[in-house]
Formats: sequence, C-alpha cells, structure tokens
Amino acid sequence: MLPLKKKIMQKIAVFPGSFDPFTIGHESIVLRSLDLFDKIIIAIGIHSTKKPLLKIEARVDMVNRIFELHDQVSADSFEGLTVDYCRKVKATHMLRGIRTSADFEYERAIAQINKKMLPAVESIFLLTLPEHTPVNSTIIRDIIRNGGDAAQFLPEGLDINQYL
Repeated sequence: MLPLKKKIMQKIAVFPGSFDPFTIGHESIVLRSLDLFDKIIIAIGIHSTKKPLLKIEARVDMVNRIFELHDQVSADSFEGLTVDYCRKVKATHMLRGIRTSADFEYERAIAQINKKMLPAVESIFLLTLPEHTPVNSTIIRDIIRNGGDAAQFLPEGLDINQYL
C-alpha cells in the first residue's frame, strides 16, 4: 500500500488591529513572524465608534509601503468580525503582539472566543521586544495630534505627515 501524501496547506496569518498609526512594535511583530508564515495579512479593522487619526486608506497604503520589500506581507481593510475576515482569506492563524500581562489577559479571552467561533484558526502570540513595551498606538496618536515628534516610535523612513 502506498503512503498517503499529506496536502501541504499554506500558512496564512492575519494580524488584525486598527494600526492608527502602525508603530515600530507592530513592525517588529511582523518582521519576527516572516519565517513562521507563508503569507501575513495586516488586517486593518474599521471601527465605527473610534475617531481615527488616519483614514483607513492611508493606513493600508502606509503598511503596504513599509513592507514593500516583503512579498509575503500585505495590508487590507475589513469591517466586522475578525473571524469572518479570516474565513474570507482562508487564514490558518491569527497573529497578535503582547506587551503586558494586561494585554495577555485581554488577548487570551478574545482568542478563546475566536477559537469557539472558528476552530480551524490558531491564535499565535508574540511578546514584544522589551524596548517596545511602552509603545502604544493611543499614546503615539496623542503625540502626533499635539504636534510632537513621534518619529522614534514609527517605522524608519515613515513620514506620518504625508498621511495626515
């Protein structure tokens, strides 16, 4: 009897978030994940209750430019449940960054609910690098809104002013 060939499934990770703006912490999570997945989709969620600093189209463009040298990384926008977006793109994993123990508790609860709703998708958590622990989009957004220089918290070469 011939052995059965196992079909090799492409590992597709969805990295969901508002990414308003996309920070060096986010960038680090994606770069450190390149060897883990065949494709990483940075899925930028549209939240009707939040007042964003950057328009959704600007955030998608910004992320695509940041990763233009990495063919396996792309940005997209979505509205609704992340699990529905994962189904749509045939994701095998959800990627999340963890900065603090509070992040872990929050992300754990979401991951467990997502697992119930979409059992085929595994959540993968990466700890941020220690130097990125305080980098938080809400704080960076505040710096930018108040005219401060947030460049050290954003990916190298990113001119946030072109997206405002």
